[in-house]
Amino acid sequence: MCEANVYMEREGVEELVMESVDIVEPEENGAWRLVGIFGDQKTIRGRLKEMKLVDHRIVFTA
Repeated sequence: MCEANVYMEREGVEELVMESVDIVEPEENGAWRLVGIFGDQKTIRGRLKEMKLVDHRIVFTA
């Protein structure tokens, strides 16, 4: 599968935000819409730090 886990990094510590994310879409004002493989959704604010798709990881910073 091609889904990834999304993490938010704050003060050097990563916190899992959402598992099995299929879609990451930018929204207004620095927000991002995350959609999971089962249709669950979450909106976060932050800056994209890195994407390691082979490792199934996407990291944002606050």
